[in-house]
This record gives sequence, structure tokens and C-alpha cells, in this order.
Amino acid sequence: MPCIRLDKNDAVDAAAISRRMRSIRPGEAVGRPSMRFVPVRSIDNQAQLMRHRARELLAGNRTRMLNALRGHLAEIGVVAAQGAQHAYELKRLLVDGADENGEVVVPDCVRQALAPLVRQIDAIDGELAAIDDEIKALVKADETARRLTTIPGIGPITASAIVATVQDMGAFASGREFAAFLGLTPRQNASGGKERLGRITPAKPSVLLEMGDRYLRKLLVVGACATLSHRKGHHDALRVWADQLLARKEVRYKFKLAAVALANKVARIVFVLMTRGGEYNETPVAA
Repeated sequence: MPCIRLDKNDAVDAAAISRRMRSIRPGEAVGRPSMRFVPVRSIDNQAQLMRHRARELLAGNRTRMLNALRGHLAEIGVVAAQGAQHAYELKRLLVDGADENGEVVVPDCVRQALAPLVRQIDAIDGELAAIDDEIKALVKADETARRLTTIPGIGPITASAIVATVQDMGAFASGREFAAFLGLTPRQNASGGKERLGRITPAKPSVLLEMGDRYLRKLLVVGACATLSHRKGHHDALRVWADQLLARKEVRYKFKLAAVALANKVARIVFVLMTRGGEYNETPVAA
């Protein structure tokens, strides 16, 4: 199946004009060296992707139910700070009905009304734990996925998703092209030899390539946020670079901006490991 490039530049414009000027006969696209094709996925590969989609759906449903608990309990004056851990503290209060001092804070009638949500959250937690165990087992058995987990910010979930989504990394000419596939580089809008690239900034997410793989992009950005938050005490090249980048930025959203830039760099490292082999080197370097 042919794949069309979405960035705008002189080369892409010329190819589009060529296709417009000449009607493409059946089978003609196969002989064009610039034409890209999407490989047919096997049933096993589709099953791996289905596992990730099911996990994402369950996680979203759990978030919605936790937010529902937070909203309902706020109506009776029981509130908690933001964050999943605090939402689970509200769930514990709903189950017990009393706080750590033994004071009743949730009436029995409210506990009975919201009990179905609590049971659904517990059921989803069990399903997610089972899926995570399956993914971890698959990553241990896959040599490529195991090597990807040596990169800071990439765990079993992200490694499994990358290997399942990208069957042939050789289809990308460079790490930058792979990052663009993920939507971690700005959309290119060039004409007449003048290149115009939007900035990568969390304040204007629309400049990112909207047609990128949102799931992989989210996993890489979340992993980059975790790497930035726990960078202290690590002196490998990637974390040192991220720490210096964060120190240089003076904008309001510098943490999010640095996280996207770090995710871009991690994507390029993924490209290198999947095309050349090897593992990420955590040897300390001078800051």
C-alpha cells in the first residue's frame, strides 16, 4: 500500500505535480523509487498492537472513573490534591468511609451509591496488571525490545509498542525522519528554496506533525518527563544534555519544552539501536 508524504517542500511539490500531470496507471507506482509502501502486518503483530490499544482504552476508562469519584466526593466536601495517587486515596476513603483518625467522612449512602465505580476500578487495575505482565514477558523474549529498554525513559511498554509498530526501521532514511514519523519534529512548510519550520513548543502543540503516531509520541514524552524528573545522580550523555538544556531555557514552560526535545533525541537513539544494533551506553561523561 503506497504512503504519501505530508510535509510541504520543493521535492514533495514536484512529485505531486508529476503525479497530477500524468495519470498513474495501475502498477506504475510500484516502479517509482520515491514511493513508500506500508508492509502487510502479520496476525501476531496485529495482536501485539491490539494489546496496547486495549491497555490504552482500559487506562482511559480508569481515569474517567477516578475523575468521576473525585467530582462526586467533592460535592459533599471531600476533596484531594491532583494526581492519581491522591485519587486512589479518595477511593480508599470511599471504601472505608473514615480517615486515618477514624472520623467518618463519607456517609454510608454515598458509599453504596459509588460502590459500582470502585468495583470497576479494581477490575480494571487487575486487567491492566495482567496486560503489563504479558508485555514484560514478551519484551524479555525479544532481543530488540530488550535493548531498547536500556535507553533512559523507555520501559517495557514503550519498547514493546515501538517494536510492534515499526516493523522495518530501515524504511526511514535517518533518525530525524523517524522522529518526524512520530510527530516530534515541526511540520515542514517550504517553497522556493525557503524552509519554514514551526517551533517545538508546548504552548503551540499544533506546530507538531499532527499526522504522527500519537500513541508512541505520548509514551516517549511521558518517559522523557520521568527522565527529567529523576535526572539527578545520573551523568550519562543523554541526561547531562537534558540537564544542560533545561538550565539554558528561560521560558515559562521550559520543563515541557525540554521533555519534547528529549523525546526527539530518544527517538533518534531508538533509530540507531534498531538499525545498527547495540545498547545505550550509560558511561558517565563530564558535565
